[in-house]
Amino acid sequence: MTALARTDPKRDRHPPASIGARFAFPGPGLPSIMGILNLTPDSFSDGGRFNRLPAALEHARRMHAEGANIIDVGGESTRPGARPASLDEELDRVVPVIEAIRGELPVAISIDTSKPEVMRAAVSAGASVINDVRALREEGAVAAAAELGVSVCLMHMQGEPRTMQSNPHYDDVVTEVRDFLVARAEVCRRRGIAGSRLLIDPGFGFGKNLDHNLRLLAELDVLTTTGYPVVVGLSRKSMIGAILDRDVDSRIYASVALALMAYLRGAQVIRVHDVGATLDALRVASRVAAICP
Repeated sequence: MTALARTDPKRDRHPPASIGARFAFPGPGLPSIMGILNLTPDSFSDGGRFNRLPAALEHARRMHAEGANIIDVGGESTRPGARPASLDEELDRVVPVIEAIRGELPVAISIDTSKPEVMRAAVSAGASVINDVRALREEGAVAAAAELGVSVCLMHMQGEPRTMQSNPHYDDVVTEVRDFLVARAEVCRRRGIAGSRLLIDPGFGFGKNLDHNLRLLAELDVLTTTGYPVVVGLSRKSMIGAILDRDVDSRIYASVALALMAYLRGAQVIRVHDVGATLDALRVASRVAAICP
């Protein structure tokens, strides 16, 4: 039996309500849509396009109008080989944008960071989700998240952004990713973070080659059965380029296809650049799933 066949298309896909009280889901049976807002000059897809407040706020408005109910704000690029941002750089990038979004749009705001200081400043500015590619492994990160009382997305990454794609290796990528995420969730729970506030992300493209990424997607139900809502970020990633030999700006259709496959395998939050196109596909799939046992 395939992973797709094992997934129940009618089961509740909503992540915990603690993600934020100011947003609504796109519709019954649909996953939450996390729109990507990169404020860095060097992000792999849209670096430099939204690193000024007016452009960032306009893009947030556009994603919200298209159906995003979470805006994921990031001030440090985590693409392979990226230069780390200093604390001051990251704070200067994210805090004004979070404040502006919070003051205008009825959406949840996620802060994409690994720094405890940025977590605190972002939540103070209006963020209600911490999205950490390092799964709260930086010194002080677990304590900060526990203190702040917001939801936390724990992501798997083998290695560090600068070197993670050099030669990633696993004996069993699905089992190892699952075990790492469950172990990190247990650390968080022991430190006072409620299980209902935790989400997990397999980290597509973060220390994984094409075969690793494809297997993780094919067997995503292994993660969805852990009891933690699964966040999936496949939008415009290099695995698409490896399959189709297309540049970043020509990966929209394939990104939508991957988002749809993740939804059908139980993903509860889909992190995307192209909100409208993704949500159109998911709404059609949801209508079919509603009548198919």
